[in-house]
Amino acid sequence: MSKLHVLAELEVVGRGPDWLFIRLRPDPEHLDDLAERLWKLMNKHFIHRLVLEMDEVEYLPRRLIGQLVMLQRQVLQHDGALRLCGLSVACTESLHLCRLDQALPNFVCREDAVRGCKAAKPR
Repeated sequence: MSKLHVLAELEVVGRGPDWLFIRLRPDPEHLDDLAERLWKLMNKHFIHRLVLEMDEVEYLPRRLIGQLVMLQRQVLQHDGALRLCGLSVACTESLHLCRLDQALPNFVCREDAVRGCKAAKPR
């Protein structure tokens, strides 16, 4: 799939019917407004359903988790959906420890995330 565009650590890797797919490469220097930038990108594409491809994320710092929670709240207020895919075992465990694994479900792949299939379980 061709790249639509790249915004620093946000790479739009595709669009599907009513879904936007973004690969996240978090930069610790630019986490404070991540939720806002993702929301603007979603609005630019007129989409409120987002799959964040997280396979390049090595760990989940508190600031990143906070930004994901903020984005999730905003998405839900607009009857949208935010789903993650490709999280490492360590990142999945971090969400579980924060009791956010239900609010921010992780799926094995983009297709499972869109279908809402069984979320990946930490090993």
